[in-house]
Amino acid sequence: MQKYKTYLAGYLFLLPWLIGFVFLCLSPIAASLYLSFTNYDLLTSPKWVGLANYRAMFTDDYRMMDSIKVTFQYVFLSVPLRLVFALVVAVVLNQGIRLLGFYRTIYYIPSLLGGSVAISVLWKQVFGKEGIFNQALAWFGIDGPNWVADPRYAIFSLVGLSVWQFGSVMIIFLAGIKQIPGELYEAATVDGAGVMRKFWRITMPLLTPVIFFNLTITLIQSFQTFTKAFIISNGTGGPINSTLLYSLYLYIKGFSFHEMGYASAMAWVLLVVVALITGIMFLSSRYWVFYSDGRE
Repeated sequence: MQKYKTYLAGYLFLLPWLIGFVFLCLSPIAASLYLSFTNYDLLTSPKWVGLANYRAMFTDDYRMMDSIKVTFQYVFLSVPLRLVFALVVAVVLNQGIRLLGFYRTIYYIPSLLGGSVAISVLWKQVFGKEGIFNQALAWFGIDGPNWVADPRYAIFSLVGLSVWQFGSVMIIFLAGIKQIPGELYEAATVDGAGVMRKFWRITMPLLTPVIFFNLTITLIQSFQTFTKAFIISNGTGGPINSTLLYSLYLYIKGFSFHEMGYASAMAWVLLVVVALITGIMFLSSRYWVFYSDGRE
């Protein structure tokens, strides 16, 4: 009886979370799955259409294909650049410099602010035709384009904003580097290893679990990017669909065109794609992720 009382007390403490999970997470997920098989405009009752939404996505919707292309371009550019930049800064900050806490805080601030509407608006101004970035280029005699309005360069403004938000990734890298035993570096120094050899032979192998974690989280976040593209493109994905990220197009379909059934189908496609990519990463991790205790 005492055992069951203990279980009951535990479940009572979990009850608020369970209620929130069922009504705020599980129920909306189930509802979106049902709506993905319907024609639903938010005003009238959903009408069952089966797989019509999914067929339309890949056969009739050219903007859907554009959004997929733009999203993968954004992910494949922003994720590696963000990770590399964060790792370089983390390695530099680990060199025993003074005021480490101050620099760590300064570099982390963009991660707190980068997802806000205000920063996206500011970024749009900075990379506009008369923005600060072009003014700096003018000092060197370069007439820069409107980086956010030119379809050739607009995606790079989004990538730049993503890389600028490297702070949280950098903090995790720095914590991982500090966990590497200093004796390994001392032994390598005695053996005559240089800075680069220490980095590639000690730091990188022992940091692969942290790299894997940051890569997974950053990849998932990149596929879900919305605010930056919405603000910089004025909610249109322009110019010429050059910033039409998948999540932005999902929003346009659901809340601008009132095609909530179609948007729900898009959301489930995104879920499946991210799940597959994440699964592939976990399967591949056994070949390149190493742990200090010898596990792979």
